Amino acid sequence: MADNSLPRTDTQFAVGFVGLGDQGLPMATAIAASGYDLHVWARRQASLDALDDTSRIEHPSLRALARAVDIVILCVRTDDDVLVLLTEELLPATRPGTIIVNVGTGTPGNATRAAELCARASVSFIDAPVSGGRIGAEARTLTTLVGGSTEVFDAVKPLFDSYSAHVLHCGGHGAGQLVKLFNNTLLMMNQAGIADIINLATQAGIDPIALAEALKLGSGASEALVRTPTNSPVSLSDTAAHLSQVELLDMDLFDQAMTEAGIDAAEATARGIAGASALARVVALLNPEPATTVQGGRDE
Repeated sequence: MADNSLPRTDTQFAVGFVGLGDQGLPMATAIAASGYDLHVWARRQASLDALDDTSRIEHPSLRALARAVDIVILCVRTDDDVLVLLTEELLPATRPGTIIVNVGTGTPGNATRAAELCARASVSFIDAPVSGGRIGAEARTLTTLVGGSTEVFDAVKPLFDSYSAHVLHCGGHGAGQLVKLFNNTLLMMNQAGIADIINLATQAGIDPIALAEALKLGSGASEALVRTPTNSPVSLSDTAAHLSQVELLDMDLFDQAMTEAGIDAAEATARGIAGASALARVVALLNPEPATTVQGGRDE
């Protein structure tokens, strides 16, 4: 589908950012630090206050932000959130020629639907999910996977460079989301392999922590393994359980995307679900709960 608008070609856009959460906050900070005029809106003032000394222009409503910027970046939780913001707030107020970017993870089908909605309003849309988490956002080393027209990609790539180490154009609308889902699924399939090996090693009498540290140095290492901590001095049980739930949601998106594409991915889906489900158990084995001493009552 062709875009109905011609985006600006200079790099100094006025950039609106929506979604100042765990990953969005450092991304927005990086954008402002790179010299862009950063415009923000949030439902809670605390989210805006978390920007600290970051230079920004705060808006009282999302529509006010939309009227003031050249690009709107959405870093929100779900595709449903994106579509609601587009139809109820952004598109009624956004000027023709504006570019709307979704950096969250969703399905290719919803990216295409969002692009169609935007095109009717002479607005460009691009899906640009990121990989690397909060750590990558803070270090400005995210990988950004982009789906959309080459023209829009060329216009916004310098902006993506402000928080990314790698920016890849993967194809048309939805391609960025599809590549991100393949990436996430492979990560979880690797987690399933890690769980299998650690289970077998434990049965064989091998210390799982020593095994993991050895494997991280060998040819069997993977990004999934390298990112799995060992002997952490703090409890990771809540974090691992939360991440496991997030990964299971990603597997739902992958399954939906494959179904919409008419592809039988049952084996890969099952393997990814196994890896996501095993994450908390593996983290617990490699990071025994630190000892705590309770003195005079409940440990805070």
